[in-house]
Amino acid sequence: MLTDLKRMLGLSDQQDEELDKKLDWILSSVRARLIVLLGGIDPGDDLDYIITEVAIVRYNRIGSEGYQSHTVEGESTGFLNSDFDSYMDDIQAYKNAKNIDTSKGGIRWI
Repeated sequence: MLTDLKRMLGLSDQQDEELDKKLDWILSSVRARLIVLLGGIDPGDDLDYIITEVAIVRYNRIGSEGYQSHTVEGESTGFLNSDFDSYMDDIQAYKNAKNIDTSKGGIRWI
C-alpha cells in the first residue's frame, strides 16, 4: 500500500526513510480510524482503496490540520469535517454486506 500511496502522490520510488515513516504512520492511523468506523472490524484488504485515498487527503493536509478552510493569495480550499465523509456510503455498504451492526453497544445501567 505504501508503494501505491507514493505513486498516487507523485513521489519517487526511491527509499526515503523519513518520508516512508511518515507515510506508514498516516496509513496506520487511517486504518485505525476506519476500524473504529466499522465498529472494531478490520476490513482486511477489502477497503484498502479508502485507506489509500484518505491517506492522500491526510498527506495533502499536513500543516492545515484543524482548518475548515484555507486561503492563500486568493486561492481558497475548503475541508470536509471528516476525511471519511466522501466514503461513508461505501463504508455503510460494506457494513451492510458483512452484516456489521454498530448501532448496538455502549453502557447499560441495571
